[in-house]
Amino acid sequence: MRAVVQRVLSASVEVSVVFNPLQHRSSRARDLSSNLLLQVEGRVVSAIGPGLLVLVGVHEADTDADADFICRKVLNMRLFPNEKTGKAWDQSVTQRNFEVLLVSQFTLYGILKGNKPDFHVAMPPAKAKPFYAALVEKFQRSYSAETVKDGVFGAMMKVSLVNDGPVTMQVDSPSLQGAAQSSNGDDGSVRDGETRVPKEAC
Repeated sequence: MRAVVQRVLSASVEVSVVFNPLQHRSSRARDLSSNLLLQVEGRVVSAIGPGLLVLVGVHEADTDADADFICRKVLNMRLFPNEKTGKAWDQSVTQRNFEVLLVSQFTLYGILKGNKPDFHVAMPPAKAKPFYAALVEKFQRSYSAETVKDGVFGAMMKVSLVNDGPVTMQVDSPSLQGAAQSSNGDDGSVRDGETRVPKEAC
């Protein structure tokens, strides 16, 4: 699993809703105005203030262990300054009581073959949809259902954000071959002054 984490001042997800403005008119009117049959209306489905915008790519081989790792890592990343001490990179999103916006993005596992992207290593939509939904629930259980929001899986979305910094980090879960978590900077230890979301919570 891959997560691109952005520290933001605000972020929102807008979904394009396709509708027929002439659906209640006569067939004659629809025929005459066929080029106007479809219009697109934007609808904001999620929005957050200060916090993290997290783009999530699901690999075809991902398991619950990968989801647990990403959940724990994102919620514990110290990307925010401590306003009391002035120390940078000192607090996590949970310590600041900020919000999290999750957005599914299979293109994070795109592979260029020539100039055309290929997405065969991304988990197929039928399997990825419930897997991603479980990930969202995992974040909400580990933090708060009110502060963890998401977009619409599989929809054409317009994601707006104000990146704070800018700060952008990429996090990959350990491989299925048993790669050491220490290679990702997560050895499970608690550092001085750090409050961590426990493994059991994710």
